[in-house]
Amino acid sequence: MNTTAVPYLAGSLLLLLAGAAKLRRPLGTRQALRTQGLPSAAWLVRTLGAVEVVLAVAALAQVPGAAAGTALAYLGFSAFVVLALVRDRPLSSCGCFAGPDVPPTPAHVVVTVLAAAAATLVALGRPAGVPALLDAGPAVALAVTGSAVLVAWLALLLMTRLPELVALRGAAA
Repeated sequence: MNTTAVPYLAGSLLLLLAGAAKLRRPLGTRQALRTQGLPSAAWLVRTLGAVEVVLAVAALAQVPGAAAGTALAYLGFSAFVVLALVRDRPLSSCGCFAGPDVPPTPAHVVVTVLAAAAATLVALGRPAGVPALLDAGPAVALAVTGSAVLVAWLALLLMTRLPELVALRGAAA
């Protein structure tokens, strides 16, 4: 098992969550896209969500090309967040997880760039999907899976709860 397995699997899990959220509630992403002057039709957001879900499942299953697609998706997300931050247009949500009031922050960029880097390494020949995990044996598979879930959860908190805490700190000051 290689060192990119945990961040790659965590990134794939986040991609799966984000895609499912867009399919379920596209409004946050629609508003985020509209604010930046990008196409924002509901069918487009749901299509993006479906692509994310398929890509995440393919990445987890080690389907050839899925890691490269995941890297490109995360680079696209990074570019969108950088665009939103540079334009400094008020954005109440990044649209990532369909949650209310989760504005994009530099932390989003860090998470998405790291996920893109891990996916790029996997695309370059370092298998890290579920089949590679199963080949590593049960103890390693359990440890890596637990670590990936923990990293995904922490990244999710970083992107969704940190902005709330920063806002509360600013309000208290």
